[in-house]
Amino acid sequence: MPDDSNVHSFDRPRDRAAPTSLRGHWSNGEDVTIELTELTLVVVIKTRCDGCRDFVRDPGHELDGLTVVVVSATDDDEGEWDEALRPVLVAPEALKDLNVRWPPFYVLVDPATRRVITEGVVFGPSQVAEEVRRFVRP
Repeated sequence: MPDDSNVHSFDRPRDRAAPTSLRGHWSNGEDVTIELTELTLVVVIKTRCDGCRDFVRDPGHELDGLTVVVVSATDDDEGEWDEALRPVLVAPEALKDLNVRWPPFYVLVDPATRRVITEGVVFGPSQVAEEVRRFVRP
């Protein structure tokens, strides 16, 4: 796994509302609705993306204490996520609901204010963890 700890996203967060839930299906086809009731990191990924692949295969210790939902607009027809440690929610509408224009991208959703409180480009798990750390209460 590459060291992404010194890479940073430079996008300035856009102030906007966040949805209260995400609807889609898991890779096995099971429909699901995920209620956003806690501070939630939504990571939007795509196939053929090194940072995305690293994110779904990462055990997530740097993001302990934070709810993480990994979303894709499309199914993985190439099997890249077959060994994923994080399940991938296929939910094209979620990108619209979160106003995510392109993957790989993340948004941090605060359910108390129903707002996106920060966002950025995904280079890998360490980089995302570093960028959202200041918003996460211990």
